[in-house]
Parts: sequence; C-alpha cells; structure tokens
Amino acid sequence: MTSMKGSDITPADADPIEVDVAIVGAGMAGTTLATVLAKAGRKVALIDPHRVHHDEFRAEKIGTDQIRLFEKLGLDKTIMRLVTPFDDIHVFRLGQLFARERRPEYAFSYGALINGLRDALPPQVPITVGKVAEVSTGPDRQRLVLNDGRVITARLLVVATGHSEAVRRAIGVERVEQSKAHSLSMGFDLAIPPRECGYQAVTCYGRRASDRVAYITVFPLGDKMRANMFVYRTVAEQWTRDFRANPQKMLCELMPEISAQCGNFAVSSPVEVRQINLTTTQGHRRDGVVFIGDAFWTTCPTPGVGIGRVMIDVDQLHSVHIPRWLETPGMAADKIAAFYDDPVKLASDEAGMRVSVYARRITTETGLEWRARRLRNNTARRLMIIGRKVRHLGMRREPGMA
Repeated sequence: MTSMKGSDITPADADPIEVDVAIVGAGMAGTTLATVLAKAGRKVALIDPHRVHHDEFRAEKIGTDQIRLFEKLGLDKTIMRLVTPFDDIHVFRLGQLFARERRPEYAFSYGALINGLRDALPPQVPITVGKVAEVSTGPDRQRLVLNDGRVITARLLVVATGHSEAVRRAIGVERVEQSKAHSLSMGFDLAIPPRECGYQAVTCYGRRASDRVAYITVFPLGDKMRANMFVYRTVAEQWTRDFRANPQKMLCELMPEISAQCGNFAVSSPVEVRQINLTTTQGHRRDGVVFIGDAFWTTCPTPGVGIGRVMIDVDQLHSVHIPRWLETPGMAADKIAAFYDDPVKLASDEAGMRVSVYARRITTETGLEWRARRLRNNTARRLMIIGRKVRHLGMRREPGMA
C-alpha cells in the first residue's frame, strides 16, 4: 500500500463504493474517458478536488484532426458548442505573406471547455469531489480513500491528473525530465474586436534564431481576439519580464508585418505564461493502475499535438484495452502493459516528443547542420513567395480582370 501524508481518516467508518473503473482527475483525459466508458455501460467513479475547473491557461486551439478524434468518441456535438470556429488563416514567414490557408480551426478557453465536458457527463457519472488521501493498488482490486473518509474500490485505477504529482508520488511513479524549461507558452487578449481585425486569423513565425520565437497565432475567441505565442525562453529571463511589462512594444518590433492589422498589438489583458517541460515516466508498469495523458507523458504545445495525443490515449483505452481487461479476472501489470505497448499509443507519444524537440532545434540551434536546414527551408519559402507574387501579377494583367 502507498499512502499520502496528512490523512487522519478512518476508512473502516466509510461504506465503500464499488466500480469497474476509478478515474482520478477530471481534466480533458479523465472527463472524456469517464463519458465514453459510462456510455458503454461501465460503472465509473470520476474523482477531482473541484466540481468547477478553475481558469487555467492551456491549449486554446485545435484543428480538424483533433475534432475527428472527438467525433470518433461521440463527443463532437458537445465540443462544437464550446468552441469558436474559423477557417481563414493568413500565414506570414520571413516578414511576408506566405500563404492563405482555408481550413477549419477551433478556439476555446480551456477552463470553459473542461467545465462544458463535465456538464455533459452522463447522469450515472457525477463528479466525486474530493482529494485522494490514500491509495493502494494490486492485481485484483484498487482502493482509494478520500480526505472525507469515503472509500472507492475499483478493478482498474486510471490516473489522469495531468501535471499534478500527489497521486503519482503516492503510487511510487516518477517523472523523468527529457527537456527542462523546454518552451514557454504565452496567452493574452488583443484590444481590437474581431470585426475590426484585418484578418480572421493569422499565424506569424519568428524571423531570427536569436529571437527564439517560434510563432504567434491570433484568432477569434467568442467576441474577442486572442493571441497565443510560443517561445523558447524561460519565465525567469529578463526578456520574459520585459514582454509581460510591455508586450505591445516588443510585438511591434518582432512582427511589424502584421502589427497594423492586429490593432498595433494593443493588449487588453495580463499576459499569461506557462513553462513547458518535456517529461516521460518510469516505474509505471504496475498492477491495477494505468497513467494517461499528461500524467504519463508531456510534450510541447508549439507543434499542436498535445490534445490529439491525449485523445488517442482515451480512444485506445476505451475501445481496445479496458473492454479486454474487464472480460477476465485480475488486473495484473502484464495485462496493463498492453496499453503501454500499444503501437498506436507508442507512435503517438514518440511522434509528439520528436516534433517537440525538432521544433525547438530548427528554431534556435546555431550549429552548422541547423543553420543549413534553416537556409534550405527559407530558400524554398522565398521561392514560393516569389512564385505567388508572380502568379498574382500575371492574373492582374490578364484581359478582363479587375
């Protein structure tokens, strides 16, 4: 048994709640997994310290691939009520318009999205509000004791606690840092309303490796324009402190090519900052418990693969592994290992880590190999920009064209 400190609970006084699956953490992974398992007829307990998710700066935009995963899980109608869709994105590279992409993307506030998903939980899965004070796992039954004395037993325990460490540590599972302070995500509102912005949405990439800026993306979110910026810096740097103090000045200097169309980057909210570490997990192959989403593996939001990776975990668990596990007695580690060794999950995790590392290196590395790669990429982009301009000029010169 592993216990969390500070508990003065007497579990014998509580009547145990028995379920097939107990899920700790009602974020993106935990709430969606609880929903699809309950719809499949499984008895589920979903445990979280708070009924209402607090405001939190996390991912704020997803694309068609992620929507398809929600659709596969039967959650697309719920999700579509909680997002702002848009489909016209101007992309700037090297200080010039590079492409105009007509593809759907969807913006959301993370806290509002999670609360919307919680509100849509099937009635047989209310959120059990409480903190886990004690946890024990084994090859047959898993036992949780909450801080108010309630006891939950389950055949399977799913840890979906994101970046929180308390339950992981109680079980004895450790994070392994692959890249500490790998990147920085920044989020803020622009003062310009969507109807006055020169673009429905815009993505502008950094121009110089020395700036250590991946890109900024500006998009509509409800009745405001929201900006997310991804940089390879740390919270403690002077650059970050300067940006938070005067984001408008620094953005106009970094990206003058889009500043006028974005209201000269007048900012109407505090700059929210989130430091990202790339991590994996060790000691997780245990009886009775499985770790999913960011509780298992964290990647960088810059390439935009995080939510897709979480949804693949949920899909593989609910559609493949949990039904098989519950068909036979026991929940030993060798049974759980099938999830960690799942080729779909492995490919998703490894691809997420690979693109996270590559995105930073291609943006910031100054070695000969990476300078050559950037030169090759940027030469191709300049040729594409020139070709687009030539085609546009040719169209203007054709008879009968305005």
